[in-house]
Amino acid sequence: MKTADTRKILCHNRNARYSYEIIETLEAGIVLEGPEVKSLRYGGGSIKDSYAQVRNAEIFLNNFHISPYAQASIANYDPTRPRKLLLHRKEIVRLASKIKEKGLTLIPLSLYLNENRIKVELGLAKGKRAHSKKEVIKERDIQREAAREVKSWR
Repeated sequence: MKTADTRKILCHNRNARYSYEIIETLEAGIVLEGPEVKSLRYGGGSIKDSYAQVRNAEIFLNNFHISPYAQASIANYDPTRPRKLLLHRKEIVRLASKIKEKGLTLIPLSLYLNENRIKVELGLAKGKRAHSKKEVIKERDIQREAAREVKSWR
């Protein structure tokens, strides 16, 4: 019997949901080295400008920055090297066809610890236009004002 989902978010891509319309989300594992895991656990990661790309029937996460771990050996790793994502072959084929067909992209939404395993939440995304972003900001402001009104009535 599984217990409740215990996630500790290590890094979050705040700009992703603003700049992209997320069509579908999925969870993937990630191949990391020892010092990278330690660095991520201590908050040394950034997925702000990263994206996933299909190459040779494998998915890699590019521009994912992991700060070097200070207590690691002198032979440290490249902070922005492409990191392989772990997905089933059928999922990779399905995502690759959607990316080619419809002009979608894979964006990492968050990186989290799930039962001592580091996972990446990927979003199949379509870019938003400038006017769409403005509409989202307007809706958010309207909701804030409505919440303030409700709060003042109490």
